[in-house]
Amino acid sequence: MLKVIAGVVAGIAATLALVWSMAGSLAFNEQESPYTVEETVARIQHNIQDTGNGWSLMGLRNPIKPLQAAGDDALPAMMIEACSNKYSGPILKDDNVRFLSILMPCKISIYKKSNGKVYIGTMNAGLIGSLFGTTVGDIMKNVVADQQKFLVMDPNKPAPAIILPKTGGEGGSGGGSAGGC
Repeated sequence: MLKVIAGVVAGIAATLALVWSMAGSLAFNEQESPYTVEETVARIQHNIQDTGNGWSLMGLRNPIKPLQAAGDDALPAMMIEACSNKYSGPILKDDNVRFLSILMPCKISIYKKSNGKVYIGTMNAGLIGSLFGTTVGDIMKNVVADQQKFLVMDPNKPAPAIILPKTGGEGGSGGGSAGGC
């Protein structure tokens, strides 16, 4: 009997260790981009605007600027912020899940790694949403479907220009067009 209990405990510990080690790769997605950081940003921004469903650009941040201002250097990284009033509205109106506003606006990170390649990082909105019941889960399924449209990199389309925020500036407090967040 002691061996059975020890086996169950060891199995649970191994499972927890596996989940812990994989948590980051489950909660976040990363995919390679065939373009530069700037062109990837511009393509995603234009895809967001073309998706519909209430999506608008909320900001463009350059998290490397404060490092550069302090005399440090790092590889390029930019964050696009976008929000949909269609999806954020029901969450912001419900006191039980309003705390999820911390996840708004949706952020997409585009960055270069030391291997010279450019990557796109997103939160696994489907997984995160499923943790908070059916209402949020259903909303986040729609967010996931739209995010997939954001990340389409059609090589047949010419490279668009980056859409700079109307207020706040790069690396500033965001700005951009008005939206639902």
